[in-house]
Amino acid sequence: MITGTTDGKIMVRRCLVTFKPFRIFVVGIGFFSLCFLMTSLGGQFSAKRLGDSPFTIRTEVLGGVESRGVLRKISDMLEVILKRMDSLSKLDNTSSTDARRLDELSSAINRFQPAGLVERIQAIAQNVSNMATRVEQILQNSMVQGRVRDGTSSQCEIPRDPHFPECPGKVDWMRARWTSDPCYAFYGVDGSDCSFLVYLSEVEWFCPPLVWRNQSSPPTQYVVQPKAPKRQAAFRTDLSVLLDQVGAGKESLSFMKRRIRRLAQQWAAAANRLNAKLEQRWRDQKKILVHVGFLTEESGDVFSPKVLKGGPLGEMVQWADILTALHVLGHNLKISMSVKELQGFLGVPPGRGSCPLTGPLPFDLIYTDYHGMQQMKQHMGLSLKKHKCHIRVIDTFGTEPAYNHEEYATLHGYRTNWGYWNLNARQYMTMFPHTPDNSFMGFVSEELNETEKKSIQQNKVNNMAVVYGKEASMWKQGKDGFLQILHNYMEVHGTVYYETQRPPEVPAFVKNHGLLPQHELQQLLRKAKLFIGFGFPYEGPAPLEAIANGCIFLQPKFTPPHSSLNHEFFRGKPTSREVSSQHPYAEQYIGRPHVMTVDYNNSLEFDSAIREIMRTQVKPYLPYEYTCEGMLERVHAYIQHQDFCSLEPPFVPTNLSRPGSAGGSRVPGPLFVPLPNSTALGWASNVTASTAWPPLSSLRLLVSQEGQSCVETCRSEGFICEPAHFRFINNKEALRRLEVQCDVVDSEVNHILPAFSVLRRECGLQREPLLFSCAGYSPKYRRLCPCRDFRRGQVALCRDCL
Repeated sequence: MITGTTDGKIMVRRCLVTFKPFRIFVVGIGFFSLCFLMTSLGGQFSAKRLGDSPFTIRTEVLGGVESRGVLRKISDMLEVILKRMDSLSKLDNTSSTDARRLDELSSAINRFQPAGLVERIQAIAQNVSNMATRVEQILQNSMVQGRVRDGTSSQCEIPRDPHFPECPGKVDWMRARWTSDPCYAFYGVDGSDCSFLVYLSEVEWFCPPLVWRNQSSPPTQYVVQPKAPKRQAAFRTDLSVLLDQVGAGKESLSFMKRRIRRLAQQWAAAANRLNAKLEQRWRDQKKILVHVGFLTEESGDVFSPKVLKGGPLGEMVQWADILTALHVLGHNLKISMSVKELQGFLGVPPGRGSCPLTGPLPFDLIYTDYHGMQQMKQHMGLSLKKHKCHIRVIDTFGTEPAYNHEEYATLHGYRTNWGYWNLNARQYMTMFPHTPDNSFMGFVSEELNETEKKSIQQNKVNNMAVVYGKEASMWKQGKDGFLQILHNYMEVHGTVYYETQRPPEVPAFVKNHGLLPQHELQQLLRKAKLFIGFGFPYEGPAPLEAIANGCIFLQPKFTPPHSSLNHEFFRGKPTSREVSSQHPYAEQYIGRPHVMTVDYNNSLEFDSAIREIMRTQVKPYLPYEYTCEGMLERVHAYIQHQDFCSLEPPFVPTNLSRPGSAGGSRVPGPLFVPLPNSTALGWASNVTASTAWPPLSSLRLLVSQEGQSCVETCRSEGFICEPAHFRFINNKEALRRLEVQCDVVDSEVNHILPAFSVLRRECGLQREPLLFSCAGYSPKYRRLCPCRDFRRGQVALCRDCL
């Protein structure tokens, strides 16, 4: 049946081809013509016979952009059909009548004319249905004869092998669902048990290899791909190739390219300095895919339309800097901004993502975000689990281990919409170093030379303030009180977006410049004395840029701290982190005089802070870790040293050796030794263990108080919690050296372990490595905390990490 429309703008939603247990043979270009005509008409067409039809074509009507992605699915299905064409063309028992009827079908399709089109399509529908029945019979006979010639049985027995316990269940699933995804037909599945077993043993790994198959070529999942020869990465200072790769067509991409161009000279200078620091040592060049999931059309891309309307830019700032750092470090980079590009780069088989990739993963590393993870899960099938050790997830606010472990999160109330990927927590990479369980990726701020710094100090306007708030909605909800106090002392400037008239939320005494281009905003910040936050947005790049341009940043203190337990913004995010101010990094790592954090609800405290700011003189300041060189140094270390694909064996103290020991036998002596002028224990220098990064020389073992996390414990002693060191302290020897009294030592699955109860004299060690957590705490237990030292201005790296 065909249903027409009058406006001619109806788009086809999908042309769904459902394959029943046979292989389809379509002559020439006829089927393409048919699909094209159905798509052009925008109607509904059904070729269907009564009963269980082996061949169904259906289109549904939809107006809108969504049809573009669906047309790609049509193309994928047609590719599957073409790959199966030779299965019938090679048959030697096809009758001349069958061949003639196939020729007639092709000829009829190719002779379409507008006149009588409906009737012709209906006729073709009946022919297709009739031919489908005959083709099915021919192929069934051929399959039987083919198996006899090959010396195989036409019926395959389902193996009951204890080494492959899931095989019978998987075969039952295939019987019921193999037509749910065209990728199964792409791999040769035709509805027979034999084809199921071939697929489940040679493409997937749930069934044992079949004895009657040609075993000269091992199954794809068992093939060990030869390693490509290593290539040396060389620093790059020319960014023109990168700019071409980023692409165009979206304002978000234009913003990123403008940022890359503006900082090009700083990246080049930083590359030369880091190259000299590393003394031109060998660096492996990696094949890297960057898939920016949140900017794909499939994710909705709500960011691009708001770039010029005051929308958030922090994510685009970070992604631009990540792309530039990877390019400058000399790696082989591919960039994906759509699901279609992602599929092409990964080698995804045509279909809906139920099948594994067609070959080995062509990349050493994949950088993406949570949107990209969802898209890879949808299109990589079982391959995602196999290759997830190569993935790095750019995650602004962080993901704690309790939320990351799917089963644990589900059982203990930590399940959210974003966590549960069962990655190593260090595979999540944050914008600020607020979650030591994750890796700190960061971004860069523009660095000033000495001449520029002196000029800024000389030209500062002492009574000029700029408000951190580009959207009018940020000026609502009780801002009038402290803004009036600020106005009593300073001239207040804003950069609030508007289209035609001044936003009514902005007080009349505020000089609003509208949304400014980046270079004009920089000039405004270089004049201003104060950059003041309203409490939102959280943890953005703007405060660092203001401090780098010589501003003092004033921000509100949150009492109680904001978290997923008490604030809507953080609800559903995979973290229990408590945010004590608008920008905790600025508060904790920079602090006074560059950053002041006060209670905005206390008018006396706020008034006092404004007067202190006007008396205080500061120089432009930028932490080293947010310079181009700092980011290059950090990303270089991660790429060369972090390896989540090699299994880390459980650490067994009795397997250690010391200089002079024979055969690796244990020599008496402590693993942990007191450190001078410290309450921490360090790793004994005469003990060698498996290769670790960060190196064990950085380890500092501390004990928390009840109710205190290892993040707080390490910070209180001037260290950073290092999750990679947990496996070296998760043992009885660490408990003994800390003189912990244990009546019972259990091994359990809990994100606060290793820990002990003083009152109960109970000690617990961690059984699940994915749950080693710096962030966990319990009011009843004291925790064993693996802290480490860090490089000055670079908290992500220990002193010996380069």
